[in-house]
Amino acid sequence: MTPPDHPLPLAARAEAFRPSAIREILKLTARPGIVSFAGGLPAPELFPVDAVARACEQVLSSGGASALQYDVTEGHAPLREWIAAHLAEHDGPIAPVENILVTNGGQQALDLVAKVLLDPGDTVFTENPSYLGALQVFRGYQARIVGLASDHEGLLPDALEHALATASAKPKFLYLIPNFQNPTGVTLPLERRLRIAEIAARHRLIVLEDDPYGRLRFEGASLPAVSALPAGQSWIHLGTTSKILTPGLRIGWVATADSRLHEKLVSAKQAADLHTASFNQRVVNALVRTPGLLENHVRELCATYRRRRDLMLSALEQHLPPGCTWTRPEGGLFLWLRLPGEANALALLSRAMEAKVAYVPGAPFWTDRPDAATLRLNYSNATDTAIRDGVARLGQVIAHEVSPPAPALA
Repeated sequence: MTPPDHPLPLAARAEAFRPSAIREILKLTARPGIVSFAGGLPAPELFPVDAVARACEQVLSSGGASALQYDVTEGHAPLREWIAAHLAEHDGPIAPVENILVTNGGQQALDLVAKVLLDPGDTVFTENPSYLGALQVFRGYQARIVGLASDHEGLLPDALEHALATASAKPKFLYLIPNFQNPTGVTLPLERRLRIAEIAARHRLIVLEDDPYGRLRFEGASLPAVSALPAGQSWIHLGTTSKILTPGLRIGWVATADSRLHEKLVSAKQAADLHTASFNQRVVNALVRTPGLLENHVRELCATYRRRRDLMLSALEQHLPPGCTWTRPEGGLFLWLRLPGEANALALLSRAMEAKVAYVPGAPFWTDRPDAATLRLNYSNATDTAIRDGVARLGQVIAHEVSPPAPALA
């Protein structure tokens, strides 16, 4: 097809659209022999394929016509009831069932919230670094993103307090991933959750809490959702079954105690896609209603991911040169690595690919002034052998980069 003589006119907001650095790297990891720690992917060999097949048969045999028909925008009622009960059991009281909207994965949930809340030029507070997919969404709606100082336990409450006290305009919301954060893997401790909740309530600041990984806890005590803490009346909680069942079924949700916000989210979804796939919703509902299935599956995921995390931590200790530091996540899919000194993880990636190992450079996760020495590693989607071999290769690449060259022989 011949390209047009003149470029098609784009909306101003389209200038903010950029391809995901992660997706671009994943294209490269398809090469034979590459050990990839780049994607945020669950382990496909653990997908409950047989159970999904049985659920599909059950849905088609018990109500195939309705499963293949248009559905209400809010979502399949029995699935919404399960989501409300699931949240209440694992996170605390967050929202009534009538204020839960089923979405096409957690990513659409982010997009709908941003569409309803953000005007061009609005300010959004985030942890720094933060989830790249969320930053893409907020930039797409022309928001001004302010990253707040974070450490090995997540967002610093004092940084939030200071930012609110000095902001030229009140932010629309604070975006927060409290459990096994993407990209760092860190978990916000209870004391900080309580302090952040108190600060947000005092300043009437909406908290947009994103929790795709919370059920994947390997160790430590479970913590209540920030949205379930006192004074959370207008806060928003996002979740998904992508990490605890399968990502391909694309089931996520938005839960809020604010009925007016819920109504606007429903209208925004109607304009976007009418409703999440009827069949997929019913399949997921059949899976989560099967006695013991989800609990046993999550238990298997946690056992496998814990072993892989431990293998990666041990391999990092063995193969990485002095000066490298990394997080030790209590669950989830990722850990965060910092190289010594002024090393550049993006510049190092091409040499890592030559050694047939891939990761995601950390720079795209920062809201501003990126720390070029950081990178994200995923351990959930790699076999034990791949973790050992891949970290050994990565250690050789990093050591060659950060170690001074040996003096030439006379």
